Parts: sequence; structure tokens; C-alpha cells
Amino acid sequence: MANNIRKPSVAGLFYPEYKGELKELLEKISSKEKSKIDLNYTKHHIIGGIVPHAALIYSGYQAFHFFHILNNAKQPIDTVVILNPNHRGVGPGVALDSHSSWGTPLGTINIDEEFYKALDIPVSTAAHDNEHSGEVMVPFLQYYLPESIKIAPVSMFDQSYDSSYNLAQKLINAEDKTGKSIVIIASSDFSHFVSPSEGNELDNLVCKKIEELDAEGVYHTVMENNISVCGYGPIMTLIEYSKTKHPKAKTQILHRGHSGEIAPSTRVVHYICTLFFEPNAGN
Repeated sequence: MANNIRKPSVAGLFYPEYKGELKELLEKISSKEKSKIDLNYTKHHIIGGIVPHAALIYSGYQAFHFFHILNNAKQPIDTVVILNPNHRGVGPGVALDSHSSWGTPLGTINIDEEFYKALDIPVSTAAHDNEHSGEVMVPFLQYYLPESIKIAPVSMFDQSYDSSYNLAQKLINAEDKTGKSIVIIASSDFSHFVSPSEGNELDNLVCKKIEELDAEGVYHTVMENNISVCGYGPIMTLIEYSKTKHPKAKTQILHRGHSGEIAPSTRVVHYICTLFFEPNAGN
């Protein structure tokens, strides 16, 4: 792996390109949203979450809920695995990045090279270049979690069920082999450019399958109803990982909304932030 930094591709587009402005936006989101969060979920083991990846001024208000709970849970975390769709379709079906760290206006965060090697997945710089859906998670991680935490970004162009299942098994094997404590982010927006009511109706079909931890059901629901959930592969991977590693896993929608709440429109993009957790004994 090259000893270099992946420079931010979407700073100035999906989030502010200057440190002060980025911190100001994150603080603005926090001040608006933190009173809405049920911190009782911090008592449980956090497995991961489905987190939206649009521009922070739109989806940051939903995404914040996951990162605030993760920050307050104070559970040991070595590595945050970022599973994101490959919107441009460049590179292998599933790909790691070639850099040793990722940069944003808030500084750099290191790739967990040991965990990466244990995954045994092809490396492709092109699969991660100019891709926003993994990068927009990094400022939240840098702002809310300790500097010692590393990341393992994984790009998914092949979002079939088989690909998702196989990736889940690789994550489990790598976790067992390295002994790392991981948390998984499934980066995904939900229905795109439909009305608020239509998007809610369609997304509820997918959310039902997510709640049931039915990964194949997610795939068939998305395909059969032509629902424009862009990260269904990462979602299915998180489900399959959770079912195997955490048999008592549950999900909870933390917050949902759409772009029309910021920029009024009849055709909006929907954002749903969902927590995956395993209840601790006695809670």
C-alpha cells in the first residue's frame, strides 16, 4: 500500500473546504439535533449503521444521530469499516483503496492496513477517486471519535446479494483474524428525486426488510419496486454481518428526512439513518 494521503475529492462540494467552516457546520448540526437523540442506545453494543451520504447541508442532520450515539457509547473501537456504493462504476466489483490515509480539512485519518490485508480484496485507486459516498463519513469520524481510530473504506460496484454476502464473510474473517473491534457504516441514501410521500411509501418497504434483517428481501424489494436506494449492497452486507456475528442484533431508525426540508422541492432525495445494535444483558 502506498504511503500517501488521499486528498479530499468533494471538499467544497459536499462539505466546506475550510476547517473553520466545516467545524461550524458540524456544530450547527449538533446544536439542532442532539436534544432529539435517545442516549439509551449508548448502553448497547453498537454494530454499525446505515448512514446517508449526500451533501452535509442536506443529510448531515440525519447522519449526525449515528455518530453522536457512537461517540457517547464509549465502546472500544479499533476500526470503522466504511462500505459505500461505487456510483461511477470504475474498478473491481468490490475494492479497497491504495492510500495509507485519507485527508479532509480536519486533518488525516489512517487506513487500518492490517485489517485491509486480512480482507483479501482487490485494491483500486480508481474505485475510490472522486467518490463522495465514503469520503463524507470521514469528517464526522474525525470530529466525534478519538484520533486513534482507523478506517477501512470498501467500495462496492457489484451490489448483488452474493457479493454482499461474500463481503460480510470477509469482514467476519478479517475481524476474527486480526482481533480488531470494528463498527460498520453502510453508506446509502434512499429514494431519489421522487415526492416526499412517494419516497416514504417506497422506503418503508425497504425499511421493513431491514428491520427483519432480511438481506435478500432488501434486494428483491429494491429490484421489484424499482426503488432508487443507492447503497443497498452495503446495507445487505451489514445485515449479513450482523446476523452472523451478533445473533441478537436489532435495528432502530434514528432519524429520517429529505432534501426538500432544506431546499423545498416536489422531487427530493430521502435520507434514513438506522442503528444496528445488540442489546446488552439487563438492558
